[in-house]
Amino acid sequence: MSNHSCESLADTAVAVEPRLTAQELWKRYHRHPDTRTENSLVEQYLPLVRSAVGRLAINLPDHVDHDDLHSAGLVGLLQALRNFDPACNTSFESYARVRVRGAMLDELRRMDWVPRTVHEKARRIQEVISELEQRLGQTPTEAQMAKAMKISISEYNELLNQIRPATFVCLDATCSFDSSDSANLYEVVADPADNNPIEEVSRRELKQVILNRLKQLPEIQRKVLALYYAEDLHLREIAEVFGLTESRICQIHSQAILSIRAHLQRYEAGMTGRPASLKRS
Repeated sequence: MSNHSCESLADTAVAVEPRLTAQELWKRYHRHPDTRTENSLVEQYLPLVRSAVGRLAINLPDHVDHDDLHSAGLVGLLQALRNFDPACNTSFESYARVRVRGAMLDELRRMDWVPRTVHEKARRIQEVISELEQRLGQTPTEAQMAKAMKISISEYNELLNQIRPATFVCLDATCSFDSSDSANLYEVVADPADNNPIEEVSRRELKQVILNRLKQLPEIQRKVLALYYAEDLHLREIAEVFGLTESRICQIHSQAILSIRAHLQRYEAGMTGRPASLKRS
């Protein structure tokens, strides 16, 4: 190899910047948030977007464009990068996961892909859960739900399967099926850029209500929700943990989510007479 070639290779090696770690990129980004560093950070956290798309996609019909969800997730990731406060007591991964998923859910709501009949069936189950919980003082079993709805247990489980698309996004979706401007549950995670003390109190209060409700759910429902939302396991993996079918895990998940929704509905209805400063806007 000629000396000239060796010199060219050496120049190229010097010109190529070594790949920086996420921590190093964050330090550079905080010192000088330029586009190049921002793009490098986006590349570092792309697996978060791909994972979120994959987890939502298994519950969506074929006509929903996964590329649209991926694009929405990228927007959510970029917003998370620009709004993240390193002084807050949470990791960026946790913060970004919520924002990415929220952006995708916003896109799904914009698409309005869930048929109205599915919403109506989910609403009916939620109403029955609420009625039985008030009468029984505890979360109703599937047998009690089926009896109240005057159908068999197998028919009730099939109904849970039918409303699966609605319940797999409704933990983050609006508290009301019919309201497009009500607060979203994923917004329980506070935005560091938002300094409104009333909003902060409202979010903390709502978060506590949800946590209290989770403690009241049957153990298997709590574990399924924890594995799916906190541990990021896929339904197939959760099914393997319990030795159940994926369909059965879906039914347990749907029952748990609708129970939480019913509880929140009663909670919000009970806020009517509360001081305005404690009401959610």
